[in-house]
Amino acid sequence: MTELAYPAVELRTSPHIRSADDTKAIMQRVVLSLLPVCAFSIYAFGPSAALLLIVCTASCVLTEHFYCRLLKRANTVGDWSAVITGLLLALTLPPGFPLWMAVIGGFVAIALGKLLFGGLGYNPFNPALVGRAFLQAAFPVAITTWTPAFGAGRLFSAIPSTLAWPFLKPAPISEYVDGLAVDGFSGATPLSLMKFDFGTPAYEAITGLDLFYGRVAGSVGETSALLILLGGIYLLATRTMRWRIPVAVLASVAVFSAAFWVYDRGQYPSPLFMLFSGGLMLGAVYMATDMVTSPTTPLGEWTFGILIGLITVVIRLKGGLPEGVMYAILLANAVTPIINSLTQPRVYGAAKARRKA
Repeated sequence: MTELAYPAVELRTSPHIRSADDTKAIMQRVVLSLLPVCAFSIYAFGPSAALLLIVCTASCVLTEHFYCRLLKRANTVGDWSAVITGLLLALTLPPGFPLWMAVIGGFVAIALGKLLFGGLGYNPFNPALVGRAFLQAAFPVAITTWTPAFGAGRLFSAIPSTLAWPFLKPAPISEYVDGLAVDGFSGATPLSLMKFDFGTPAYEAITGLDLFYGRVAGSVGETSALLILLGGIYLLATRTMRWRIPVAVLASVAVFSAAFWVYDRGQYPSPLFMLFSGGLMLGAVYMATDMVTSPTTPLGEWTFGILIGLITVVIRLKGGLPEGVMYAILLANAVTPIINSLTQPRVYGAAKARRKA
């Protein structure tokens, strides 16, 4: 009696449909979307911004490279995640930030924010924000010294501070006023004016267009909200980013700040100011949407984004710091596992099985 020949059946666990994209392709698209933002920041702040972007990126890449060699592991630099961490870290720092401090920030971002937890995919916090939080705690003066965008001396005004020797006091940043170089210049950011000089002529002089196009003092990435939004649209069009988180962050900031503004317009800024000032756009589009540190369910993404928006508004308006985006995202990262657990959809038939049991 002959045996019947049956086709081989291969059993696999889900997911059964996989995207053709790999980690490298996704990361490269994110880097590509960031290039216009980086180019505009160099145009706005001069060579010091370019040096900061290069040094932060190199520090992150080299830290990951030598870590893999030291532990004799496969080199993961080729997935481009370290490049993104370096660029995002640089975009959160002032243009005249000393480069030796930036090197430390890049090392902390990769070593403590990513590799300590097992590498890409295992880190609970956004690595770039971990490095930024460390730098803010370690070097509070340097990280709050600003230069104005499109200043008359932007090509060289921040270079002495940028090239400061390690552990020495940075050279004062100079700015040209009426053709004369003035040392010790520290331009106030729109958020610091809102926090400490609300209603003054300097605050009132800030327009929505200045904030939207980036004609203000601030971090390297606090430049053009327009370019950041265009980068976000590109990521959405290529299905590299989920839309719910940035929409939830921006919408919640608009709603919560509008409530304060309607309550007392003489004390609180408008929602437009809150949306386009500081690092909110950069954080909402590029940091809150980190696939590793954000929730995976649709309801979880809405919850995550609203939580970030709420914390940001509370810190900005009621806290001791002018900016709250960094801490808002890090705190939301910490509760991402809880959000995932509470918002998981019910498996078909699970409720019935529990009732039967």
